[in-house]
Amino acid sequence: MGRSTNALLVYGYDLGGDGDGDGWKVQETDEYGGLAELDWFDEEHPEADFCDAVERRLLAVLGGFTEEWTEDARNTGYYDREKAAKARVHVKVETHCSDGAPSYLLAVNVTTARRGDPVVIDVDDLTRSRLAADWDDLLAEALQALGLTPLQAAPAWILASYADGF
Repeated sequence: MGRSTNALLVYGYDLGGDGDGDGWKVQETDEYGGLAELDWFDEEHPEADFCDAVERRLLAVLGGFTEEWTEDARNTGYYDREKAAKARVHVKVETHCSDGAPSYLLAVNVTTARRGDPVVIDVDDLTRSRLAADWDDLLAEALQALGLTPLQAAPAWILASYADGF
């Protein structure tokens, strides 16, 4: 198994997670600090994946896409409709920490620097993009769709790391 380490610069919210030393960083937690029950995510399901569940929820609520994948998806235009819905959503969840102990960021913009591949960041361009597209409103709509209230007071630039194979 290979190992990789990445740096992530995102604009959004730190949602925490079970793998985070601080646990979930949202108000919707149970008495043990775990994520409270959400109608769109079944943490007890053996194939539960928080990132997939967030994407499905945002595609449904913000993108108007509720279709289920079928064997003939390629022939029915499923992928084109899914792509169009993703273009309407603008917000995604990004995993940080590690694949073995994941934590999550809700983000509008994600810049990833992979090991050995530095990335030049144009701060002025990012600022113009954030203001022009009103990223704060996009994040607020996503949080409302998810029914989550972050402990973080407002969206911010967050520098995080991610490693897999550890």
